[in-house]
Amino acid sequence: MAVQKKQILNKAYLITGFMFLFAIAIVYKLVQIKFIDGEAYREIAEQGTVKTFEITANRGSVYTSDGSLLATSVSKFDIRMDVVTVSDADFESGIKALSKSLSKMLGKSAGFYEKYIRKARANKNRYLFITRNLSYNQYQELMQFPIFKLGPYRGGFIVEQRTVREHPIGKIAERAVGYDDYRGRVGIEGSFYEFLRGTNGKRLKQKIAKGQWKPLNDNNEIEPIDGKDIITTIDLNIQDVAHHALLGQLEKFNADHGSVVVMETKTGEIKAISNLGRTSKGTYFEQRNYAIYESHEPGSTFKLMGMVVALEDKVIDTSTVIDTEKGVITFHGKSVRDSHRGGYGKISAARAFELSSNVGIVKIINENYKDNPDKFIAGLQKMHIGKKIGLPIKGEGAPIIPDPKKKSWNGLSLPWMAYGYGVSITPLQTLTFYNAIANNGEMVKPRFVKEIRTQNEVISKFEKEVIDPKICSQETIDKVKEMMLNVVRRGTAENIYDENFSMAGKTGTCQTEYWTDKTQYISSFVGYFPADEPKYSCIVVIHKPDKKIGYYGNIVAAPVFQQIARKIYTDTPVQAEITFDPQLAASDSNYEDYYKKANTNYKTVPNVKNMPGMDAVSLLENLGFKVSFKGIGKVKSQSIKAGKELKKGEIIKLNLS
Repeated sequence: MAVQKKQILNKAYLITGFMFLFAIAIVYKLVQIKFIDGEAYREIAEQGTVKTFEITANRGSVYTSDGSLLATSVSKFDIRMDVVTVSDADFESGIKALSKSLSKMLGKSAGFYEKYIRKARANKNRYLFITRNLSYNQYQELMQFPIFKLGPYRGGFIVEQRTVREHPIGKIAERAVGYDDYRGRVGIEGSFYEFLRGTNGKRLKQKIAKGQWKPLNDNNEIEPIDGKDIITTIDLNIQDVAHHALLGQLEKFNADHGSVVVMETKTGEIKAISNLGRTSKGTYFEQRNYAIYESHEPGSTFKLMGMVVALEDKVIDTSTVIDTEKGVITFHGKSVRDSHRGGYGKISAARAFELSSNVGIVKIINENYKDNPDKFIAGLQKMHIGKKIGLPIKGEGAPIIPDPKKKSWNGLSLPWMAYGYGVSITPLQTLTFYNAIANNGEMVKPRFVKEIRTQNEVISKFEKEVIDPKICSQETIDKVKEMMLNVVRRGTAENIYDENFSMAGKTGTCQTEYWTDKTQYISSFVGYFPADEPKYSCIVVIHKPDKKIGYYGNIVAAPVFQQIARKIYTDTPVQAEITFDPQLAASDSNYEDYYKKANTNYKTVPNVKNMPGMDAVSLLENLGFKVSFKGIGKVKSQSIKAGKELKKGEIIKLNLS
């Protein structure tokens, strides 16, 4: 009995000991949680209910050279309501008036909004959705609605601000302007993202029901810093002309895609660039930057490069007689043919270029360089043919020039090169060479950006960059300039000749997909104007026009060049009639603020003639007008004359260029 009692006591002592140790462990854990690791656990708990959200800074805006917006960040506001925080007295006194105000702004009936909000109050909804994507002016108006004007704590007003990227002129030059988002970094936006991006801010939010987050106050913890603005070289008038000239020709010939670039001869500034591709529905939009990335066989526009090399080496002169025979010449069983059946007979080298004789040009190059093709290639390379330009915009296509030292070189390589086959070059690389000829031998790098600004301060300025001060002798330049002038006067592009306006250039017609039974064509024209004192150079390339309608470069591409040249010098106003305040043009990227400043002190109708259309519309709408307009570009006329008394609500009609 005593033994049994002792065993029971031992078990009791053991259990008591375990319980004592367990109690000590619990006390230790409590002390650890509260005093040792307490801060960490409190932080974890707080993170579950309170969190810092990043506020994306407004990106800098992208402008044309004349101050028109190409891309900008616009604030958009989403509105919600904490229905629970509103007192019964405030709610009942203001709900009907609030519902009427919401109905007037958002469209649904006042009864709908009253029922919607009352139901949310009954369900104790603290994050009721009201509307999204409001502009700054709409947001300011909605803030003054009954109940909402009481603020976030008494009126339950919740606002969340976002920034979205908009292109005020639509799809024009969209690919060149580019983007920097989930799709990658493309164009000017992508290449200059470090300047355009600002510094993000921070805002504290609290977690509420159903995994939603509500801002704790109206102020940000850290205010975002907006990005810097990019001033491009693009001229809106020239861009508008180039875009529509290309679009019209693509539609006329039902072509697959095309590009056009206009460059200022002396500076290399790109004044217009348009890249349009056909959709499955037959419409056209900016799909890819063909002018920069698409390296392809150029065809006859490459003949200028070969002629310059031959003239520089003095293996021919412009008066050298070439026998084009009957318009056909054969190499290793493959024929080179002239478009003119029967050939041109015996003609000068200059005339062979003017008529774009394949046989004539091939004979010039092959007969003088077949024994030493390296010399011909060296002549091209000396003029930077076959090298990338080194553009700031990513995606430049790699040029291809055959190398006699490689195994791929064969008996067809040299003659095929002579008339633009077996080589590959982008439209902008071709234009850079032609622009150098127009610029008396000085090759300048194409330039898309003039400067980077923040408000009134110029952060960085981009000056003209010379690739080569003289790509060849002035004697050769003078000769090929005369030849290109005669291409338009009496050669393959005589159909665009205008006795009142001089142009010079070269047509190009190149077969593509010729290795299949469905041969297509690439039509091109590249040149400059005016011919005597070149101010602009321009290239037009159109891929796969409908062969039944036409495919030669002079018919498909040259008229686009002609239209651009003519409009720049005849239809485009030389001087604007409005002088803008430079402080407004340099205003920060919030264009709501821009127009607010621009509208100050207007008591009469402003003169918006020659103002960019999108700016004029925004200015007039902010003054209270109802604006209707036709066309695109700058304002040609306005229905209400400048200086008349300003009456809000009136309709004003604008005709754009």
